[in-house]
Amino acid sequence: MATEVFAPAKVNLTLHVIGRRDDGYHLLDSLVAFADAGDRLAVTLADMPGLDVTGPLAAGVPVGDENLVLRAARLMGADVRINLDKHLPAAAGLGGGSSDAAACLRAVADLTGRPVPGARAAATLGADVPVCLAARAARMRGIGEDIAPLAAMPPLHAVLVNPGVAVPTGAVFARMTQTSNPPMPAQLPDWPDAAALIGWLGAQRNDLQEPAIALQPVIGDVLMAIGTQPECALSRMSGSGATCFGLFPTSDAAHRAAHGLDRPGWWVRAVTLS
Repeated sequence: MATEVFAPAKVNLTLHVIGRRDDGYHLLDSLVAFADAGDRLAVTLADMPGLDVTGPLAAGVPVGDENLVLRAARLMGADVRINLDKHLPAAAGLGGGSSDAAACLRAVADLTGRPVPGARAAATLGADVPVCLAARAARMRGIGEDIAPLAAMPPLHAVLVNPGVAVPTGAVFARMTQTSNPPMPAQLPDWPDAAALIGWLGAQRNDLQEPAIALQPVIGDVLMAIGTQPECALSRMSGSGATCFGLFPTSDAAHRAAHGLDRPGWWVRAVTLS
């Protein structure tokens, strides 16, 4: 019997780079939300473990040991067969591989009754895996292991746009000229509605946005295209790119923007973030 799990897209609404450890890892302070779009996994206990990748964005996704879902299954000590139905672009700043790995951990726990690894063990798979395990709005600090889920966050209507270019995370960090920047406020506000949250987000940052644009100028074109859509309240890059998001007051406005942003080679989705 297969267990089916959803692996939602992760969106960094903010990403403040606030320091660098002696071992080279950067310290982050990020407000993370999850979309109602993502990949799907079907996981089955099997004598012959392996991975099949299907779906509209399956091309180029590795099926060997470098794929995080197989590493996640090994971390759980289980032999499983996994079908990964791929709908998110890879290496896109949406935490797709990390979300897939987190979904695999949850699926194997459901199949076997074994506990899901803690944040430090999960982080050995990747810095975003701990926050993806909960798959709900959270503040993520440290190198990704310090997760504080939000008690409540108003849902946000958004458009996600990826122009189909690769942006290596290491290269983006290497282009940073200032790695000790201010964090978010120690106490996050209680936002009464989405408009208040969007207003607050406008005063925050993604410190990787400018270095990523320097590597791939098309990201700047994407941000401009999103920002000129009617009713767009905020446009920003997610993670280390190249996916960018725009926030809108209503679902209808987000869907109209998604239609207006349709370009050859661009992946565009209207979503709800929560």
